[in-house]
Amino acid sequence: MEVFGPKNKSVWLCPMGKVEYRAAWALQTYLHSRIVEQKLFNRKRAANELQTTENFLLLCEHNPVFTLGKSGNPGNLLLSEALLKSKGVDFVPINRGGDITYHGPGQLTAYPILDLANFFTDIGRYLRLMEEAIIQVLSLYGLKGERIEGLTGVWLDASDPARARKICAIGVHSSRWVTMHGFAFNICTDLSPFSYIVPCGISDKGVSSLDREVEGVNYDRVVQQTTEALARVYGMELKCCPPLLWPAEYPQPI
Repeated sequence: MEVFGPKNKSVWLCPMGKVEYRAAWALQTYLHSRIVEQKLFNRKRAANELQTTENFLLLCEHNPVFTLGKSGNPGNLLLSEALLKSKGVDFVPINRGGDITYHGPGQLTAYPILDLANFFTDIGRYLRLMEEAIIQVLSLYGLKGERIEGLTGVWLDASDPARARKICAIGVHSSRWVTMHGFAFNICTDLSPFSYIVPCGISDKGVSSLDREVEGVNYDRVVQQTTEALARVYGMELKCCPPLLWPAEYPQPI
């Protein structure tokens, strides 16, 4: 039976800058394991001795990389791995949900490493609130972000099959109510690499980015707006992450 300690809604905010995907995944895995170990330790303690668990929000950009979720179809990668390598694009099968997607410069890739016992234990709600944060940001730019039933992520012109296009992809993993992975929000992203894949395994819909839809987009400003929206929808109490909060062999916040 899961043991929940005192709730802790404070979240270490960790802007990472540009980080290689595999290094960011290793850091996520380390932080996820650290939280899970604390939860397992709590199972051995009396109720009045339970310790709070940590929460983290990692904000990254990646060099070009395709990632394939654990239930994804490798056939949705349309080029050989050798050809991708010649183009300087990595390919990484990973343990999140969802199919194949692209990460690259100008895209905000956010990884909430949260103990959902500190907030609510409902993965469906967690995903819908993640979408809601992006929808709120898009509204600041006069865009109507929408959901499509049965498809995770945020879309534009969702009700028009001929025009529907995804602007934010979501894929998460959770174990013992501790999350990892997250979302990829196309802000100033070069969209051409999406032609090398069937994005998210969906062949009849397109992709877009904020700067394709509106003029005058500032990447850093959108990151700030997205961070504020995430804090608002989840009830996070964000605090700046100090350097070396984790071992030096992992990427550090900037």
